[in-house]
Amino acid sequence: MFDPDSTIVGLEIGTSKICAVVGEVNEAGALNLIGVGQSKSRGVRKGEIADAPIVAEDVRLAIVEAEKMANAEIRSVYLGVTGGHIRGFNNLGVLQVVSADRAITNDDVQDVIKNAKAINLQKENVLIHAVRQHFHLDGQDGVVNPVGMTCTQLEVDMHVVHGNFNRLQNPINLVKSLQLEVESIVFNGLASSLALLSNDQKEIGAVVIDLGAGTTTYAVYAGGIVKHTGVLAVGGDHVSNDLAYALKVPLSRAEQLKLEHGSAIVEEGIKGKTVTCETELGLPVKTMNLEHLRRVMSLRLEEIFQLVEQDLARAHMLDCLRAGVFLCGGGSRIPNIHKLAERVFQLPATIGKTNSFGGMKSALDQPEFATAIGLVKFGSFQQKKRGGFLADGIKRTFSELFSRK
Repeated sequence: MFDPDSTIVGLEIGTSKICAVVGEVNEAGALNLIGVGQSKSRGVRKGEIADAPIVAEDVRLAIVEAEKMANAEIRSVYLGVTGGHIRGFNNLGVLQVVSADRAITNDDVQDVIKNAKAINLQKENVLIHAVRQHFHLDGQDGVVNPVGMTCTQLEVDMHVVHGNFNRLQNPINLVKSLQLEVESIVFNGLASSLALLSNDQKEIGAVVIDLGAGTTTYAVYAGGIVKHTGVLAVGGDHVSNDLAYALKVPLSRAEQLKLEHGSAIVEEGIKGKTVTCETELGLPVKTMNLEHLRRVMSLRLEEIFQLVEQDLARAHMLDCLRAGVFLCGGGSRIPNIHKLAERVFQLPATIGKTNSFGGMKSALDQPEFATAIGLVKFGSFQQKKRGGFLADGIKRTFSELFSRK
């Protein structure tokens, strides 16, 4: 019998596709994927809605397909958000303890977290996530749970993700117009990391890079916690645009060439090779140099990785990534993309796998579903923690689930 309370839906409104993934928590507490729906995205630019009525149609198609596959009625979703307006930074909260011999309480913990969230954002921006990292007690670093300990000054590191209120409200309003509730909004970069990284990988340090059509999002974990996040308003569509310009072909043909003949690196063995491309009706078939095609692709993809690498270097994150680079999103399907990432980051790189789930292997094996699957996992954490305190005795906000899961 279908139980709506055990069903969790992740919805990603992407630049090239809309994806809805349905998960179900069984009696043993395990999360299984039971349905996937997707449709081509026609009204999204760089991860943000540009034509709401068309996007609403596409979202409806994906939802209906997911409902049919899961044999379930979808009433609410966990909604992924992205866009060049989203920013992340680390902030410090401080609380002076009145008496040095008084043990830290849950109320003290909540107060110092509240202080860390008291940030001066631009008036048009709002908080998306406040992800708790570690506590500090009189200079003692790396404290996970300070309750019961003593100090004169309690501090907490918090990773804050924020964005423009109106631009975040647009996808929320669109989903609500379809008679669906939005349980929470979740930054896509964090959702992808939830889907791909194991606890060990989070501990020793890793970066997840989601190569979408309109944006590239990324999140760094180290020491089991989120250390850094970012968004580039550049993605696979820009590769297609470069090819269209360089090869003098329509954008649709450039996309086709990228999918059929593309690669992230230029191999020695392709010198002198050519590919043919069908043209518009009545025009002769066009022949193009394969090395030139791949060099154009490689340069743009290398630039994307370099921008991420430079941001991580400024944040002093590169030395934390002992587990390496994990790639997902549609762009991770480009042949040899992991080799290019290894060259730029000077770290091992691999296509991420969503291994910690049961259910539909066809969805689990596709890197472009990582964000939507991560949204479902986020929702499962929400269900587990509703109505009570977690094991460490601290009642966390929904975004703080990213700190140690």
